[in-house]
Amino acid sequence: MQIIRNQYNTMAQKHENDTEVRTTELLRTSQSWDGAELPDYPAGRPELVAIRYHFPPGQKLDWHHHDVMNFGVVQQGELTIITVDGEEKTVREGEAVVEMVGTVHHGENRGKVPVVLDMYYLSQKGRPLSVPHPEIPLD
Repeated sequence: MQIIRNQYNTMAQKHENDTEVRTTELLRTSQSWDGAELPDYPAGRPELVAIRYHFPPGQKLDWHHHDVMNFGVVQQGELTIITVDGEEKTVREGEAVVEMVGTVHHGENRGKVPVVLDMYYLSQKGRPLSVPHPEIPLD
């Protein structure tokens, strides 16, 4: 956690003399990173979920897919997302990514520093954020 605090403190120091609020749009899209159109919002009350993931170097998530739309921002390091068909996308520090809905994939940290990833899920109460695929072995 100290690494993250230091990173944000450094960012704050760089902008401490700013006199106006600044904004930077990180993402605006209706497609996931593989170019697929996102589904319509489901009917019913939404449940928004924010999760911070920490991936040590060399760590891989198991194969899974998402039934809910989600997107995130890499706060530190580089995360590589791989589909079951072998398509890859590497997301670097400061970059935003929209994950695929319904496509089996996993993420891994191929770098030498931990990956810190903030993900935001547009879900509904009781709905899983991801669906595991234990029948597919990791290499």
